[in-house]
Amino acid sequence: MTYKVFIDGRHGTTGLKIDERLAGRADVEVLTIPEDKRKDPAVKAEYINAADVVFLCLPDAASKESVALLAAGNTRTRFLDASTAHRANPDWVYGLPELHGQRERLRSSQRIAVPGCHATGFILTIAPLVAAGLVPADYPLTCTSLTGYSGGGKEMIADYEGQGALPDHMLSPRIYALGLGHKHLPEMQALTGIAHAPIFSPVVGPFAQGMLVSVPLLPRLLNGLTPEAVHAELKRYYADEACVKVMPLGGGEVVEAGFLPATRCNDTNRAELFVFGHAGQILLVARFDNLGKGASGAAIQCMNIALGCDELTGLAV
Repeated sequence: MTYKVFIDGRHGTTGLKIDERLAGRADVEVLTIPEDKRKDPAVKAEYINAADVVFLCLPDAASKESVALLAAGNTRTRFLDASTAHRANPDWVYGLPELHGQRERLRSSQRIAVPGCHATGFILTIAPLVAAGLVPADYPLTCTSLTGYSGGGKEMIADYEGQGALPDHMLSPRIYALGLGHKHLPEMQALTGIAHAPIFSPVVGPFAQGMLVSVPLLPRLLNGLTPEAVHAELKRYYADEACVKVMPLGGGEVVEAGFLPATRCNDTNRAELFVFGHAGQILLVARFDNLGKGASGAAIQCMNIALGCDELTGLAV
């Protein structure tokens, strides 16, 4: 069977990567809207309602406008929204199949919200621990996330790649969202079940893609929780998952001369989870490609599940 796919926002960073990942698939026909009709609501409605799957790679408001173009009674077309618009909306299924129960919901859903990149790492590390009672819902969590500049979209990519030698202020990593109101916070809280949003510090680095999301824990506030117990629970939770790999306690040989590079999962849909620490401190780290498991790869994985295809079709792990 051939599925018709429409990428609304095909020329953005995520849209281009989805298009690239679909190229060559015999089971997919990508519908291409004429350039001069991309913003014509009537024409766009035709493409949306002709498709089996619509990827929304748009700003939040535009995503909502596109969803509104679905014809009454159309129960066939599935939306996969890569924007922030619907991630905390209970009427949409959150597209992280590795969470218990989500895969079954994805199989029957017509509306799927693709997770944010920073949120993916935080949720993968914390949700199992909260569910198991190892971390209480009211624990004061913090999170630091280092990402490549491609996560900022076309404008940020142009800033880093379009002006020759970088100015001094862009040569180092830069913390942003200093108002402590990053748009991924609602999903980070909702999908982990924590009582309060974490203090979240995203950092953009002078490299194109790759991601490290780190979350510290203090055993003295967690009844003496040990790194071994955390590691065992993550191993148990993700034991059957192909796209989430729990690495050896302490990182093993993956740690390169004491360093953990951000780029080793690039061009895959793999997320690697690490547990470091000792009796006094624990550090959780998720490493993945911000354009892979953090965006387009996650979108393709969810599409595969929703359509009943092999979950890993078109994805490298």
